[in-house]
Amino acid sequence: MPTLLKPALKPRKTPIQARSSASVDAILQATLQVLTSVGKERLTTTRVAARAGVSVGTLYQYFPNKSALLQACLRVHMDQVRGAIETACAQHRSASLLDMGTALIFAYLDAKMQNVKASAALYAVSSDVDGAAIAKAAGQRSRRAIVDLFATAKEPLTKDPEVIANAVVSALNGFSRSLLESKSPELQLESMRDELIVLVHAYLRTCVR
Repeated sequence: MPTLLKPALKPRKTPIQARSSASVDAILQATLQVLTSVGKERLTTTRVAARAGVSVGTLYQYFPNKSALLQACLRVHMDQVRGAIETACAQHRSASLLDMGTALIFAYLDAKMQNVKASAALYAVSSDVDGAAIAKAAGQRSRRAIVDLFATAKEPLTKDPEVIANAVVSALNGFSRSLLESKSPELQLESMRDELIVLVHAYLRTCVR
């Protein structure tokens, strides 16, 4: 039986010069625009190249197919969320545990839902482009930052910071999935965020003396 080869997903080359980086950024932005306007099935490298204002040949220098485009967009999105969490963690060291929880919720949801349509579209296609592995890699770094943050809480903790971080991250991810799977996530964002704060605060109160 012939061996089935997985489609190439990784970029063919990494941009080095500023001009190349600008081309890649334009291609990824165009990918999101095409994805949200016509959907995954009608997204093609030709459509993306036209929207980005580059030739198909230029696009293929960096991305071998549309799956690679979508994976790159998902990786950028997850990196932005991770960066927002790491920044919040750096800014709220030694704060109260409740303030830390609130800061994490705002940082996470603001980054995750900055472009709600794009986030929902990427969530919908993530299983097709090994999104679980991308999310896992970004999530591990975020979780480590959150563990380190909670370890600096000004109140004495009654639970291991890693246990607390795991619970809070699970709540963040669960609410995010509910939002992205809803019919109108942009309309529910504020109320869901308020409910998430109530939930996380109630839990965090059990974690301090």
